[in-house]
Amino acid sequence: MLVIASRGSQLALWQAHWVQGQLSAAGHECRIEIIRTTGDKITDVPLAKVGSKGLFTKEIEEALLDGRADLAVHSLKDLPTELPEGLVLSAVPERADPRDAVIGKRIADLPQGARVGTSSLRRSAQLRKLRPDLAIESVRGNLDTRLRKLDEGQYDAILLAAAGLMRLGWGDRIAEILSAEVMCSAVGQGALAIETRAAGPGFDACSALDHPDTRAAVLAERGVLASLGGGCQVPIGAHATIERGTVRLLGVVASPDGSEIVRAESQGPVAEAESLGRRLGQTLLDLGARQILESVYT
Repeated sequence: MLVIASRGSQLALWQAHWVQGQLSAAGHECRIEIIRTTGDKITDVPLAKVGSKGLFTKEIEEALLDGRADLAVHSLKDLPTELPEGLVLSAVPERADPRDAVIGKRIADLPQGARVGTSSLRRSAQLRKLRPDLAIESVRGNLDTRLRKLDEGQYDAILLAAAGLMRLGWGDRIAEILSAEVMCSAVGQGALAIETRAAGPGFDACSALDHPDTRAAVLAERGVLASLGGGCQVPIGAHATIERGTVRLLGVVASPDGSEIVRAESQGPVAEAESLGRRLGQTLLDLGARQILESVYT
């Protein structure tokens, strides 16, 4: 019996059940073990102010390392670029839509001074560049909690990952999906990460779920993040697409107030995806991202 470790949110459990279904279809017996993470316990503070990598993964990785779980299912954007010794990213299944979505009203239709909710420094920084007149406020909680707050009138619109909304059957709530050029998405957004010990039944069972093009795209994006030394609490975006063996990569670093945005693009062969990302990260630093990141950390 394989034990799948997962957070207890509605979206996390959807993801864990999806992986369970894939493994069951391949003949593996599985059960899901819910683990509460630090990020689940801190619900009243914006993520940018918590300042810790691995907020949604640390306790789950401890369960893998001590043998309480055989595999873990994460939203890949929550997974730090450096994994604990003994753990590996054994599979990255085919990615869903990596872009950001607006719920409520389209950005262009929002009145001046409208209240927009997001828990992401990356989204708020880019949105401030697009619409400096908007009042951007923090919104935490699971997807259903955030949608309820919107419906109660606390916000005129909220920004969320399109993939999560679609996975939970709320795609019809989307007013607008923002292109990567308008709102560069988070590293790994829309992709699942299956983490296991470096060897054993979990690793053996999950390797068949890997989607090579998706893995290459997220490796490129994570290469950008690794070069920049950032986590989910800094205004960094990266978006990679794969076409005919070529990775096309966009990277963005924004100042929290949206006044400065550094952008760069690159492309190269799939086999060099991660190093391509690292080089693009260095290019961003040289173009001015270093000063922006230093201002966030001080």
